[in-house]
Amino acid sequence: MSTPDGHFGFGSPATPEQIAGWDIDVKADGTGLPEGSGSVQQGEEIYTRLGAKCHGAMGEGGDSGIALVGGIGSLNTDAPLKTVGSYWPYAPVLYDYIHRAMPADNPQSLTPDEVYALCAFLLYLNGIVPEDAVMDAQTLPQVIMPNHAGFTSPDPRPDVFNLAEEIAAPEEQTA
Repeated sequence: MSTPDGHFGFGSPATPEQIAGWDIDVKADGTGLPEGSGSVQQGEEIYTRLGAKCHGAMGEGGDSGIALVGGIGSLNTDAPLKTVGSYWPYAPVLYDYIHRAMPADNPQSLTPDEVYALCAFLLYLNGIVPEDAVMDAQTLPQVIMPNHAGFTSPDPRPDVFNLAEEIAAPEEQTA
């Protein structure tokens, strides 16, 4: 039961250092990207060492990891392949995901430079950036992904709740 001042009588407020450790999200527009940079060539070395064992030598997929490369143009087919190149609409979220979750056996262990390098390499493998590309907090948000216009808002599916429609409906009824 809480005390009169609303506290439960245990725990302590989070410190700025604790909050910084949890506040690691990167938004689609690049907000939250850290300092650092990485090239395609650097990314290839890191990927070969850490990613190929799960995702295949060239990102084609493996026994324990999904394909990261290919499938561009396949989303409207009977056999869509959702990869970094075919499905992801914004390049900065690639940084966010790799930083949070990879390598799977030691997530959040990569430096910002290593994550940028892996982003550069995967974008290169998908034919999105050239071989001499270097990714950083300025260049990664500028990458236009093949599926950048593939997500719509509001969601056009009839079985999905659209807040915009719900908000507009009461006004229309009172007019």
